[in-house]
Amino acid sequence: MMGDTGPCGPCSEIFYDHGDHIPGGPPGSPDQDGDRFIEIWNLVFMQYEQFNDGRPRVPLPKPSIDTGMGLERISAILQGVHSNYEIDLFANLIATEEELYKVKAQGEQSASLRVIADHLRASSFLIADGVTPSNEGRGYVLRRIMRRAMRHAHLLGTREPNMFNLVGALAKEMGEAYPELVRAQPAIESAFSQEEQNFQRTLGRGLALLDEETAGLGKGGVLKGDVAFKLYDTYGFPLDLTQDVLRSRDMTVDETAYNAAMEIQRGNSRDNSKFAAGDSAGEVWFAVRDASGATNFQGYEAEETSGRLVTALVNGAQSKALKAGDKAELVFDQSPFYAESGGQAGDRGEVLFAGGARFRVDDVQKRVSDVFAHVGEMVSGSAKAGDVAELKIDRVRRAKIRANHSATHLLHAALRNRLGKHVTQKGSLVEADYFRFDFSHTAPMTRDDLDAVEAEVNAVVRQNAPAEIRVMAPDKAIEAGAMALFGEKYGDEVRVLRLGNSVSEASAPYSVELCGGTHVARTGDIAVFVITSEGGVAQGIRRIEGVTGAAAFDFLKSRGAIAREIADQFKLPIADAPARVAQLVEQRRRLEAELADARKKLAMGGGGAASGPEEVNGVKFIGKVVDVPARDLKGLADDAKKSLGSGVVVFVATAEGKATVVVGVTDDLTARFKAGDLVTKAVQAVGGAKGGGRPDMAQGGGPDGAKAADAIAAVKAALAG
Repeated sequence: MMGDTGPCGPCSEIFYDHGDHIPGGPPGSPDQDGDRFIEIWNLVFMQYEQFNDGRPRVPLPKPSIDTGMGLERISAILQGVHSNYEIDLFANLIATEEELYKVKAQGEQSASLRVIADHLRASSFLIADGVTPSNEGRGYVLRRIMRRAMRHAHLLGTREPNMFNLVGALAKEMGEAYPELVRAQPAIESAFSQEEQNFQRTLGRGLALLDEETAGLGKGGVLKGDVAFKLYDTYGFPLDLTQDVLRSRDMTVDETAYNAAMEIQRGNSRDNSKFAAGDSAGEVWFAVRDASGATNFQGYEAEETSGRLVTALVNGAQSKALKAGDKAELVFDQSPFYAESGGQAGDRGEVLFAGGARFRVDDVQKRVSDVFAHVGEMVSGSAKAGDVAELKIDRVRRAKIRANHSATHLLHAALRNRLGKHVTQKGSLVEADYFRFDFSHTAPMTRDDLDAVEAEVNAVVRQNAPAEIRVMAPDKAIEAGAMALFGEKYGDEVRVLRLGNSVSEASAPYSVELCGGTHVARTGDIAVFVITSEGGVAQGIRRIEGVTGAAAFDFLKSRGAIAREIADQFKLPIADAPARVAQLVEQRRRLEAELADARKKLAMGGGGAASGPEEVNGVKFIGKVVDVPARDLKGLADDAKKSLGSGVVVFVATAEGKATVVVGVTDDLTARFKAGDLVTKAVQAVGGAKGGGRPDMAQGGGPDGAKAADAIAAVKAALAG
């Protein structure tokens, strides 16, 4: 059985006898735990259903056989070893780990090395397939797998990110059979490096909390269960990691309380995941679906069609009649309007009924998956269920959306060509005036990358190649080379869109993807493609925004106008303007440096203490209110300390009514005076609470810049004792 309930049945287990020279007996014997007889195959004859309420098992309507025999188990037999981790695939990887972590595969260390090897492999394949570590969905599963491996690396003594150094060994071992590992190796290494850095920070914060909570516990102490759960829930510490740390301190965890806290969270998750029992809107739409069936979408071939009004929802309730002013959602038996899905925005337009009645369509949404709700307002006249109307989309807007949607497909292909095959779509939004496209990649794109991608897409646009659309079964489409998005659900038939011709391979298509959206007839309909921005939206996820057609022309024109305006200011040709701007930037940087240096010299030599340092309680002292940026105060304090040789310095800068204070103490005096203690006195004089820093240098601030002189006086008073 797979659990306490569900399908079950008798099973037939197959064992391999490694020979009488290996200790151990057959299954069921007193020596069964030895390594002589190893289970390699299990066949379960699923023929009953098991219940948890005491009812007897009942036969399944469709019995089956669940059989499992893996490649690694066969390899273990053929290679004469007793564990999957001893076959050549893992042996070479574990040998690399031994060298990296400076440990031997023995005892508990062997178990950790095996976990790292296994989880490294699983994580690398997931990343190569476009999954990125995150806090939800498949990304969360990946993160948990990676962090379990990192925890075992921590147990082996590593304190720096280094798992990424194992990716090359994995690619060498499996890259020939799985070339995607080689193509995605840089992305996999980057993901491991970033995730392990994050894990080390999380580990540090969690260990600090653990130290705090166990400070009062002696040997044999028990950590509270709710604290252990907080370590798991907030810091990602699994229970066994907490137990490992505590075991070295001769302490344990209150597992009963931990499990109780975990069960409360699981209950909350279950409650939050349930549909609200009183979701009347959902019930209405299911009733509409049962009565009318799915909307027949005509928009691939037509931009206007007739349709019969099936029902209307006004204020969330079905209504048989509509009057002017009603804000409603209309359902027709067929429609040319595209309902928002796959990132493509819903169409807009109008519905014309007999007698001049008109309904304005502001948006179209899918309800219960395949019922199209035309959202808008009855502008004039009246209508009732059963009326036939003319449905007309906004053709100009649809054309813009088509161009932007097709451009995202070309962009996807260009990104994979430029950055690597690890790039996969992670989301998109296609509107009439712009589009955005999210994709898996761990580093910002360079200007050269963006220029190359933009140029390649425009090259395909200029081909003016006809778009080819075929309808086929999903598996056939994927066999034919179409790209399916990981995690997407596809029906029995899919639309396969081919756009453009390869820029590097003769007679090959440029982009082939499964897509149910609307698209251009020819790539030339896109006209021109421009990337307007690129940035990160989540760890391992980048976002490109762009425009096409007239919007792209307007964007380029506006950038040209900016360039002309800059050139006109300098009375130069546009081509010479960048060099002139760079010259001015460098000149400004030099002048700012000179000004900062002059301010420092003035601060050191001018003001009320121009005659030199004072002596307070036998200590040389410099204290000044200075007109320098707050960021320069520490440098000023360092210079003053050097000029004194031995002494204390305090500088106060004011800006926007607030004060920033820096106190410096030479090393020979830090046993008598701590900079942090002195700066706190100064900060309190200007209305602050306390400052902080090293014994020789500390900084703080307060809201009352008018009392800057009082801050200096406070430090002098502290020195005087």
